[in-house]
Amino acid sequence: MLSGGRSSEHDISLLSGESVRAGLAEAGHDVVDVRLARDGTWSSDGSEVELRAGRGLLRADCAFPVLHGPFGEDGTVQGLLECLDVPYVGAGVLPAALCMDKVVFKDVLARAGMPQVDYRAIREGDDPAVLEPLGLPVFVKPARLGSSVGIAKVSEPGELDGALRDAFTHDPLVIAEAMSSGLEVECSVLGNRDPIASQPGEILLAAGESGWYDFEAKYSPGGMELVVPARIPEAVRERVRELAVETFRLTGCTGLARVDFFVEGDEVLVNELNTMPGFTPTSVYAKLFDASGVPYAELVDRLCRLAVERHERERAYRH
Repeated sequence: MLSGGRSSEHDISLLSGESVRAGLAEAGHDVVDVRLARDGTWSSDGSEVELRAGRGLLRADCAFPVLHGPFGEDGTVQGLLECLDVPYVGAGVLPAALCMDKVVFKDVLARAGMPQVDYRAIREGDDPAVLEPLGLPVFVKPARLGSSVGIAKVSEPGELDGALRDAFTHDPLVIAEAMSSGLEVECSVLGNRDPIASQPGEILLAAGESGWYDFEAKYSPGGMELVVPARIPEAVRERVRELAVETFRLTGCTGLARVDFFVEGDEVLVNELNTMPGFTPTSVYAKLFDASGVPYAELVDRLCRLAVERHERERAYRH
């Protein structure tokens, strides 16, 4: 199991790793813990890990990269694991990179005609006037970070420059999204060729929070409440599940993903897809499957089996 990493989500990854480690042990697996330091060093049992192409990883049957954000969830570690020739949980190189980049992800969805909020991309030095068609409020986000890091809600024109400056400290590419007044609903997906969707859950924020699903709401105990199933009509819940699987397939994902939506009445809008969602005690992915009849230990066990299945299938092709 890989946890830590170089991104600003290092500490969240360590918390996710603790939960996954316990779940795998409960499922009967012998867990080899690999810690990725903030400087990128890999270590296990106090010794630096030697990585040799084609030689696997510490004789493990499967790698579970519980890594969030850049240098872990963006295709980089996935590419390294491919070179090591070790099965690994989650999306492959291209889907991981595609889904990490919010602009590319939304462009792909737009090309496929998927419903989503209006958005614009902006780079350092661009004229902020390109964002005017979105109106206010808008959410300004670094394009390639997760866990709501660096995100700001802009409600007044005078707030925009500061929000952009903050976002650009994380990423030279920024996305601005029109605000949706809909419910925030999330749905977990599990599988390879025949993925299944969990029951959707509705995100309720605690009183006194920022009014949107920010970092503190995601990771502070009591910061949010998850209502499963989401309090939306049954036909709309099924539409959420359908779009979750469709988005998963469209982007080429495997293993797992959490797809986030806005639900405006009967209309369902895709917001984001996370290829390695959090596995901390407050995280939504596993909670949704637990409420759908797949307990935590069984879930992480199935993810490892899916990883091995995908590895065996892909190695059967001639290159």
